[in-house]
Amino acid sequence: MQSFRTELENPLVEKDILELERKIALFRQGKIDEEKFRSLRLARGVYGQRQPGVQMIRIKLPYGRVSAAQLRRICKVSEEYSTGRLHITTRQDIQIHHVSLDRTPQLWAELERDDITLREACGNTVRNVTASETAGIDPQEPFDVTPYADATFRYFLRNPICQEMGRKFKMAFSSSDSDTALAYLHDLGFIPKIKKTENQDIRGFKVLLGGGLGSQPRHADAVYDFLEADRLIPFIESVLRIFDRHGERARRHKARMKFLVKDLGLEKFLELIAEEQKALPYQTYPIDATSYEAAQSLPQPPEAKPDEELGLEFDLWKQTNVLPQKQTGYFSIGVKVSLGDFYLDQARALADLVEQYANDEIRFTLRQNLLIRDVREDLIPYFYQELKKINLADRGYNSTGDITACPGTDTCNLGIASSTGIARELEDLLRLEYPEYLNNQDLVIKISGCMNACGQHNMAHIGFQGMSMKVGKTVIPALQVLLGGGNLGDGRGRFADKVTKVPSRRGPAALRLILDDFKSNRSGEDFLSYYDRQGQRYFYDLLKELSDPSTTTAADQVDWGHQEAYEVAVGVGECAGVVIDLVSTLLLEAEEKLDLGAEALAEGRWSDSIYHHYAGLINAAKALLLGEDVSTNSYANIISLFDEHFVQAGKIQLSDSFAKLVYQIQEQEPSETFAKSYATQAGEIYQALKAYRAKEVSA
Repeated sequence: MQSFRTELENPLVEKDILELERKIALFRQGKIDEEKFRSLRLARGVYGQRQPGVQMIRIKLPYGRVSAAQLRRICKVSEEYSTGRLHITTRQDIQIHHVSLDRTPQLWAELERDDITLREACGNTVRNVTASETAGIDPQEPFDVTPYADATFRYFLRNPICQEMGRKFKMAFSSSDSDTALAYLHDLGFIPKIKKTENQDIRGFKVLLGGGLGSQPRHADAVYDFLEADRLIPFIESVLRIFDRHGERARRHKARMKFLVKDLGLEKFLELIAEEQKALPYQTYPIDATSYEAAQSLPQPPEAKPDEELGLEFDLWKQTNVLPQKQTGYFSIGVKVSLGDFYLDQARALADLVEQYANDEIRFTLRQNLLIRDVREDLIPYFYQELKKINLADRGYNSTGDITACPGTDTCNLGIASSTGIARELEDLLRLEYPEYLNNQDLVIKISGCMNACGQHNMAHIGFQGMSMKVGKTVIPALQVLLGGGNLGDGRGRFADKVTKVPSRRGPAALRLILDDFKSNRSGEDFLSYYDRQGQRYFYDLLKELSDPSTTTAADQVDWGHQEAYEVAVGVGECAGVVIDLVSTLLLEAEEKLDLGAEALAEGRWSDSIYHHYAGLINAAKALLLGEDVSTNSYANIISLFDEHFVQAGKIQLSDSFAKLVYQIQEQEPSETFAKSYATQAGEIYQALKAYRAKEVSA
């Protein structure tokens, strides 16, 4: 580990990496519980794989942006620590696989040399802040959302209010009313708007709250038609504080914010947000978009021409893969990356290409592709030639034939059936039998390997979800067929209906039936209108024969991409962390948080200090409750139960109720005076709790 101790310039980052190294050592020595250690490493982007003994590393790339230097750095790390395959996720991250846990601190240190982080890429944290890949170049956008997405990412990275929430939290910024970042299915989604006044145009956002996918998808509520841009960060912080305090922490399947909004009701949730305003460190938080925009420039690369005439194939590619920009004379090139997987030789060639002939920037997309921006019109043929050399010149970018799929059973613990295997088969089917769909961007197909919907199957026009089905005593891989989902724009969307379940091997036949029926019986309608007219039952009857288990054969027992018969092997999922229950571990963690609070106090970060001390008290209280087998399910619940079982019962003497002392954070502004007072009180309360625990253990 010595290699990075003196090379990293950012002391916060260095501390993070050294802490990961220390915790790995403690885990190896058996001094940290496995469940607690899992939570810690997930918040550092280290995720367990289906294969034992190795990790998936998720590299956090806010709004999908990567420079040539950063892409080369990712390649170097993948070459040294992983297998050389880079996987683009539906949240614009990069994942690498089969990494040794003990080498993750060094890997992280290598990435940070080019300002690339793993921090909070997984776990119960604010995940990667996503945005439309066309932000800044979209001809329809009111303004570029990039600086706002960037400010959001930076403000909440390492922020104490969102380090160990009940579940993950996802945010997205769309570039225009087309809502290509899918704001409606996020915990918080933002769509840019302009409010015109007599003197100026004011920037703001339509705000959507409480959306999500998974087994119970929920459409987000529109809470603001227009929220001024300088109120964006304070609003997000207030939402996160409420989620952290009231969100479910025991029943993992009920711990997403969509359930909290549903349970409380939108009106009550907004009341809690209003009550939180006094505690915020900022009532407004101006974001300097002007400086960012002034720094943007268009490249002036040298001329370059292809070596030969390109012909019809180039013309077809240009129809689907070249996008006009709002900058006159410049275009973006969409690169179709099948299932989001590409390799080091391709990535390095891309880095050279964008550095020399574009704007030194690539953005990874929500559909697992990549977008090369700011390409001068005369260079488009040259780009096509160079992309063809590295097998990245397939046409059909963002088309029906460009299928989104999560890794499924390839690497994920939760995968039930192969999503990548069936996706390859369906892409081949479309290319060979339905080439017209390579030009169609109005019909979207998505596939997930399980109900968690990482492949976003339940918001697609045609979706498939990996499942299993019993045929007598045999279990075979299956696909749930879903129809009728889609993005309607401006924060509106619809979720697909579950139609029927078919053996996985019959997935291509199911898609063929659906597309043939659509072609034969539509009357000038789009797919969603056609689906609505025919109805769910119509499609159930259409696919009924394929779903009949009595007609399955031995071939149906083998999943796509496999040779052996199917076997259900679902492990412990890590996509949202775990609940920690060990008393000693929680008390240790409480003390660590108080130490962080003391550090923040010494550095003049009053709000951070207050929240660290608050979190420390909650963890200590939870530890004592668990020591007496009292179940808890939220921070608010911990506070009330601690008063009931310890303070009111006379077991622990405090100067006031635990709730009254803890909830001072709502009643006081985060000033220096209050931060120091709160720190002193927190220390005294913690010592009282620790003394009680020591007495109980001794007894």
